[in-house]
Amino acid sequence: MIEKMIQLGNMRMNVRYLLNDNPVVLFLHFSGGNMKMWEGILPQFEKEYSLIVPDLRGHGKSDKPLTGYHIDEMANDLFLLLKHFDIKECHIVGSSMGAEIGLSLAAAHPELVESLVCEGALYNEFGEYGLFNGSEEEIEHKKEAMRTELAKREERIYTKREAYIEEEREKLTQLGIWNDSFHAFFENNLQQQTDGTYTYCYLNRVRTEYIQQYWDVKFEDYYKKITCPILFLPSEEERNDERVKTSFAAFTRLLDSFEVEPIPNSIHAYVWMQLPHAAGEAVKKFIKNSVSWQ
Repeated sequence: MIEKMIQLGNMRMNVRYLLNDNPVVLFLHFSGGNMKMWEGILPQFEKEYSLIVPDLRGHGKSDKPLTGYHIDEMANDLFLLLKHFDIKECHIVGSSMGAEIGLSLAAAHPELVESLVCEGALYNEFGEYGLFNGSEEEIEHKKEAMRTELAKREERIYTKREAYIEEEREKLTQLGIWNDSFHAFFENNLQQQTDGTYTYCYLNRVRTEYIQQYWDVKFEDYYKKITCPILFLPSEEERNDERVKTSFAAFTRLLDSFEVEPIPNSIHAYVWMQLPHAAGEAVKKFIKNSVSWQ
């Protein structure tokens, strides 16, 4: 696959791609992720599909402007990226934030999206279909408390990249899920600073901007506009959460065509590295079926 920086308006996006005559699959990582999270997934697709795998705005090696972190703005980045490659149609596989951005793109440009995999976008943060519901005053009070917590977060600094990887390896080994896919992801999750130290590619200011924009997103407004089939991949925890089940049921009532594929023991966002074979097989099966439905 080719990896290069591509100019999109006033921002450069780092993108890996393999383009030929095969159908196109666009892979969108989660908040705080990078393109390397798909290392265990891509080999399952590269023989039958063209692949586009970006570091999203504010992530990985892509530019990190001060603004532009609403899912609609990040979806527009991808619209420009597809236009750059002269892609007329694609399938989208989105993880968490990537699912939200894919949903926004499919709602705004239904002619572009043949199918959508949502490993995320199952609930809002606030309101009737949110994790927290209450009066306007109660919601604003909750937001203020969350803003305070966001402001306390400090950039983590490492003198060596290996120290960070070992820290993450220890945590995930205790959970029994560490594998080479996680190693590839964490190895590319830091950026070097001018003094030689390392910090996360996902800067706190980027994270804060995205999260505060996310609070006011109402996914039902997007699902109303969807015309393509959707595959939902809820995690184990999401399937057992009553608030999530309520919002998810409401969202799916707005859709003409969808499937749900629970992957046993899956962890939200990490499932693509945790269980790459099972996740990849579920997506491949869905994409092939979605083409036959059209």
